[in-house]
Amino acid sequence: MNRLILIIVFLSFVSFSFQEQDSPYYTTLEPYLFELQSLTVDQSILIDVREPFEFYRKRIPNAINIPASDILFTATDTIDKNTSLFLYCSTGVRSSRVALDLYAKGFDNIFILEGGLAFWKKEGYKIEKGKTK
Repeated sequence: MNRLILIIVFLSFVSFSFQEQDSPYYTTLEPYLFELQSLTVDQSILIDVREPFEFYRKRIPNAINIPASDILFTATDTIDKNTSLFLYCSTGVRSSRVALDLYAKGFDNIFILEGGLAFWKKEGYKIEKGKTK
């Protein structure tokens, strides 16, 4: 009986560990799904919400930089509300906060990179460095 309980607890932990962390306002995706969906969704924008100096140091290819401090003033007026927004920051904290703000402004197709750029790099995904062209 104790062995069965241990197996159930283990399976519950494994299942919980690999689930996407969802919020009523946005979906958190691990790097593979984040990249796949950002490339396959028809109307989408990949947004780095970090500050410009962080963005120029390293970033995900094809991302645009709209800092968290500017996003409500810039994005809400210039981006179609039906666009899927793929947000990331260094660890996921800022992008989660920005996602809540964007949701409050009428955006509802919002995806967050789990663990941010730190997890992206750790998983071996490509990054760019330096000024954009």
